[in-house]
Amino acid sequence: MKTPLIIEAFRKIKREDFVVEELKEESDINAPLPIGYGQTISQPLTVAFMLELLQPQPGDIIFDIGSGSGWQTALLAYCVGETGKVIGIELLPDLAEFGKRNIAKYNFISKGRVEIISGDGSKGFLREAPFDKIISAASARKLPEEWKKQLMVGGRLVAPIKESIWLFVKKSDKDFEETEFPGFAFVPLIEG
Repeated sequence: MKTPLIIEAFRKIKREDFVVEELKEESDINAPLPIGYGQTISQPLTVAFMLELLQPQPGDIIFDIGSGSGWQTALLAYCVGETGKVIGIELLPDLAEFGKRNIAKYNFISKGRVEIISGDGSKGFLREAPFDKIISAASARKLPEEWKKQLMVGGRLVAPIKESIWLFVKKSDKDFEETEFPGFAFVPLIEG
């Protein structure tokens, strides 16, 4: 990590607050950990790498797909500050509730910085679009077109596709600058 805001977010938002009770002692290891329902809380270095690509800023409106335990959502909420907002979407209702409980420890939901939706993130979230930034925590076979449409011009989208992390920067309504970073493993994106 090199961005001071992201480093500060990692110091303030404790991963141990987002893992299942029986794995609290392992929350500091640099590995993905199971959170139930066949899902994981991502490896810290991978989350840091993806946030560096995303470049969250104060005031951003960010769509977080596959919000799961809520850890990445809370990190983003810290970065967007009081003037920004993070919309987290999680397909599995029980996992969405787990994430809400975890994020509530930081008062981000009560302060209006975070909203957690139980739904299919592959379709985007038109009600709050367009977004400054979009990030996905699950690997798609191909990038959903809705994500591209719901990103503002100048916005950044970070998403795993197969075994790579991709950065898409929207240059115009139709043009994207695309960069691939291979060599990663993620849980698959579940579509409803």
